[in-house]
Amino acid sequence: MLKRLLRSTDESVQDALLLVRSCHPRPGAAIYAPSADYVIPDVFVRRVDGSWVVELNNSIAPQLRVNAMYAGSLGRGDEYGVLKTQLQEARWLIRSLEIRNETLLKVAFTIVQRQTDFLDHGDELMRPMVLRDIAEAIEMHESTVSRVTTNKYMHTPRGVFEFKHFFSSHVAGEQGEQSSTAVRAKIRKLVAAENAEKPLSDNQIMHLLSEDGITVARRTVAKYREAMRIPSSSDRKRSKLVG
Repeated sequence: MLKRLLRSTDESVQDALLLVRSCHPRPGAAIYAPSADYVIPDVFVRRVDGSWVVELNNSIAPQLRVNAMYAGSLGRGDEYGVLKTQLQEARWLIRSLEIRNETLLKVAFTIVQRQTDFLDHGDELMRPMVLRDIAEAIEMHESTVSRVTTNKYMHTPRGVFEFKHFFSSHVAGEQGEQSSTAVRAKIRKLVAAENAEKPLSDNQIMHLLSEDGITVARRTVAKYREAMRIPSSSDRKRSKLVG
């Protein structure tokens, strides 16, 4: 259609498409940088004497306590009933915050225990894990684990990750189940090492993963590739030609 409207040749249309694809889609970004949003981690993870240690970020955990002098000054008369109720509510609030922090620390520690290979070696060794696995390990309801891990971040030697990053679906493999995160990392590694003149197709990536003992369909490879914003093999080849 485009060729007919422009009364052009296939070569001219192809050259025009390559030129358009080489242009920056957001040229204004080169002169305007949006303000950065910084993530404050809820827990810190680090190695101490060969073991992984998990600690709460006390700088963001509220440090609340009831003033003992005021609490002790309350009399026993009925006129102090309202203040006594408020005192009890204050103590319940403080205890609720303590329980929340204890649960957060327990969940974080359990995640670290299960994902030590990732912390040691990276995404390719991320273990498959779902909320239910953590819930069963700490003997809490799955919905509680979901609430605790929502919008919570962990600072590790590999970077700052949202708790949800450690949860991923299972992919079948000859050496047991693997996480989708690990499979994505392997796809990214294969694409990074490919021949620039002959980029790997999704089908070729599927076969290479199969040789590595990972069973995934071609459409799954395509889905993971697109999720990582990796262009198709034909688009990667075109971009190399333009570049």
